Amino acid sequence: MKVFVTGASGWIGSATVAELLADGHEVTGLVRSEASADRLRSAGATPLAGDLDDLDSIRRGAAGADAVIHLANKHDWSDPANSNRAERASVETIAETLLGSDRPFLFASGVAFAPGRVVTEDDRDTPSGPDAPRGGSEALAMDYAERGVHSVSLRFAPTVHGAGDHGFIAQIVRAARERGVSGYIGDGTNRWPAVHVVDAARLVARALGSAPAGSVVHAVAEEGVPARDIAEAIGSGLGLRVESIEPDRAVEHFGWIGRFFALDLPASSAATRARFGWAPTAPTLLEDLAGGSYFAA
Repeated sequence: MKVFVTGASGWIGSATVAELLADGHEVTGLVRSEASADRLRSAGATPLAGDLDDLDSIRRGAAGADAVIHLANKHDWSDPANSNRAERASVETIAETLLGSDRPFLFASGVAFAPGRVVTEDDRDTPSGPDAPRGGSEALAMDYAERGVHSVSLRFAPTVHGAGDHGFIAQIVRAARERGVSGYIGDGTNRWPAVHVVDAARLVARALGSAPAGSVVHAVAEEGVPARDIAEAIGSGLGLRVESIEPDRAVEHFGWIGRFFALDLPASSAATRARFGWAPTAPTLLEDLAGGSYFAA
C-alpha cells in the first residue's frame, strides 16, 4: 500500500514510518527540512517537501496515496489558535482529496476530555468548529466517514514517552531541573495516561489495515499514572527533593505545561486491545524514567 504520512520525521511519525516500512508499505512523508528529508530517505521512505501551511503539498501527497496517516501538528502553545486553524485546514484538505474514495484516513487526536473519570473509545470528542481544540478536527473528519472517507481517529495518551521524547514529560523534567525541585500539583493523585512511542507506532500500523471507518483507536498502554509517582521518579533521577506545588503556582513553576499537569485524565484502551489484539510490551513510563534517558545532559 502507498501511504502518505504527515509529521513523518516527528516523534510518533518516525516510529510509525519504521513500522509501515517493516510491514512492506511504500511510504511518502511530508517534511519541512532537507535534514528531515535525508533521514526519511535513509529509512527507506520518500520525502515530500511541505508543512501544515502548504495545503497544495498535502493535497498532492494525499492524492497519490492509497491511505493517509496524519500525525503532524504545530503544537505551538504560545499561539494555540494558529495551531488549531492549521490542524483543521489540513484535515479538511486531506478529507476533501479522499472524498468518495473509501481510502483510509487515520489522524492523530487526543483522548476525550472528561476529567475525573475513565474515558473509553465510546466517548465522543464533542468540540467542533475552527475555534475548538485541534480545530474540532476529530468531529470534522468523522463527518467525512459518511461521505466515502475511511476516517479513523487515533487518540494518543497525553504522554507518548521513550528515549528522545521532547514532549510533556521532558518539559516537566526541565522544570524540575530549572527549579531545583521535582513538583506535582496539589496531592498528586491525578492520573495521566501513557504509552511508549514504539507501542503507539505498532498500533497505528495495525489499525491501518483493520480499523473500521468511523472508529476510534486508543493508543493508551497505562490507564493513568499518578502525577506524584511521576514527580518522585523524576526527583530520584535528578537527585532532587519532591514537593507539592500549589495549584495557583502551577504555571509559575512548570511553565505552560502547568495548565495540564494537574488534570485527572484516565483513559482505557480495553476495546482497542480486544479489537486489534494489541498488547503493549515496551517499558512503562516509570520504567522509562528509571532508565535515565530523560536525565542525560
